[in-house]
Amino acid sequence: MSALNAFEIARKWPAQYPDRIQLYSLPTPNGVKVSAMLEETGLPYEAHKVDFATGDQKSPEFLSLNPNNKIPAMIDPDGPGGKPLPLWESGAMLIYLGEKSGRLLPADPARKAETMQWLMWQMGGLGPMAGQLGFFHKFAGRDYEDRRPFERYRDEVKRLIGVLDRHLDDRDFIIGPDYTIADIACWPWLRNLGGFYEAGEVLGLPDFRNVMRWLDTCLSRAASERAVNIPPRD
Repeated sequence: MSALNAFEIARKWPAQYPDRIQLYSLPTPNGVKVSAMLEETGLPYEAHKVDFATGDQKSPEFLSLNPNNKIPAMIDPDGPGGKPLPLWESGAMLIYLGEKSGRLLPADPARKAETMQWLMWQMGGLGPMAGQLGFFHKFAGRDYEDRRPFERYRDEVKRLIGVLDRHLDDRDFIIGPDYTIADIACWPWLRNLGGFYEAGEVLGLPDFRNVMRWLDTCLSRAASERAVNIPPRD
């Protein structure tokens, strides 16, 4: 009997390959983070589309795995001790996959701590602030007469990008010469700001030359090119 049979979510999204990691996601920035990590590590997985248009993320089956009703979420049928491991929150998933695969998470304690530092910076700062800017710039927030919310998030996102730009002045990647989960955590959000959120001009993204150079490098990776469409929206 498959280890997935114990999970309610598997009834809504049946596994074709039950021995593989099951990913429940959509190619938003947080979803792309985990897809990119899985593509980089080569860990076998199966991706299931969680369709926001139909409210999949609020369904009882999805909530049984992630009570926070956000993507991505996953089940590793071969978790620690050979037992299935359900997991949500993209940052936690990056750490877990890095430790499971032995890739993209430095073994050296100091470099690992630095990597985690930048991961937390993205999780607590860049991601939430970019999401708020997207709302106030592209979606319903643009109808507000009071421009202070938009300006607040615009300025904070610019400040955060400036922090990263200065850090990258003499580095190929966030943790020096090596591509890590810190890069994977950040680049989908920078891509989204200039793409889906259409905020490149208001943020002056081209002026952040180190960030743009780093972003181009991250996007050119074969795993990144695949990840931005996993699972396909259509």
